[in-house]
Amino acid sequence: MFKSAVLNISEPVNQQIYRKLRKAIITCQVLPGVLLSEKEISSQFSVSRQPVREAFIKLAEAGLVQILPQRGTFVTKISIKKVMDGQFIRDAVECAIIKQAAIKIKDSDILLLQKNLNEQKEANKQKNIHYFLEKDDEFHQILMNVIDCQMAWESVENIKAMMDRVRFLSLEQISPPEDLVKQHEKILIALKNHDPELAAIAQHEHLSAILETIKIVSKQKNEWFVD
Repeated sequence: MFKSAVLNISEPVNQQIYRKLRKAIITCQVLPGVLLSEKEISSQFSVSRQPVREAFIKLAEAGLVQILPQRGTFVTKISIKKVMDGQFIRDAVECAIIKQAAIKIKDSDILLLQKNLNEQKEANKQKNIHYFLEKDDEFHQILMNVIDCQMAWESVENIKAMMDRVRFLSLEQISPPEDLVKQHEKILIALKNHDPELAAIAQHEHLSAILETIKIVSKQKNEWFVD
């Protein structure tokens, strides 16, 4: 399942396994309906089954797997309702955050966001979807760091797991990265102007795009969706 199953000693093993599995599911390396083997994964990471079991539980909380007693752990299909619910919650949280960020943002934060945008453009130029998605996430995480609210990012990251699967499927043909970069640029302009209302509008437009995207993706990959 993994090209590299090397873990580091600086953080809990279960969290590392969770992130690797999460990424594999979101980027369609592991498809809906696939049975995840606790034994196989623990062997790949050279760990006991306990941290793998803990990672499965966290994946289930994010809606990415379903744990069925006596049957196993299966990758879920993409729930349209959960995507829409996640968008609603994320929109409320991040629009509130960006209003505060527009007031508190410093020149050093602007530089970080600009650097991130440049990296997004480079990722798009190289057609590196995985790296682009990482930089997209980083952009939003920087905004939460501006107001020193790490808990917000932890909550959003869990909420958006199902949304991220749609994002990956829609890149290039439906939601080209260059369009997402332009949306981020609008957000950054509002932040530079310290305009909370304009920043919130730009953020809302950016986060609402998935509501149209999912209609197209769910028709193209109908067998991967429920609801």
